[in-house]
Amino acid sequence: QVHLVESGGGLVRPGGSLRLTCASSGVARSIDAMAWYRQAPGKERELVAASSGDGMTSYADFVKGRFTISRDNVKNTAILQMDSLKPEDTAVYYCNARIVDLYMRNLEVWGQGTLVTVSS
Repeated sequence: QVHLVESGGGLVRPGGSLRLTCASSGVARSIDAMAWYRQAPGKERELVAASSGDGMTSYADFVKGRFTISRDNVKNTAILQMDSLKPEDTAVYYCNARIVDLYMRNLEVWGQGTLVTVSS
C-alpha cells in the first residue's frame, strides 16, 4: 500500500515562496500521475498542478507562471515550488497519486495535507 506525506507548508508573506514536498512510501507496481490539489476554507478542493507519468505537466490558470511541479521518479516524490504567493493561495495543499498496485488495481491515493497561509 502506498502512503503520501506532504511537508513544507507554513506561514509566508505575500510575494514570498514555499516549496512543498510529497514523499511516497510503500510498494506499488507503478506510480503514474502525481498532482497537487488545494482546499481553502469553505471552498471545494481544486486541482493546482499535475505531472503525468511521461513528464507532461499542467497547471490551473490561477497558478500559471507562479507555481512549478516537478517529480523525482526514482524517489517517487513530487515537488511544488510556489513563488509570488498571494493571500488567495491560502489553503490546505494535498498531494495526490494515481497508482497501479501489486494486484494491478488502479487506485487513487491522497496525503493528509499541509497548510499554507499567505498573510502579512
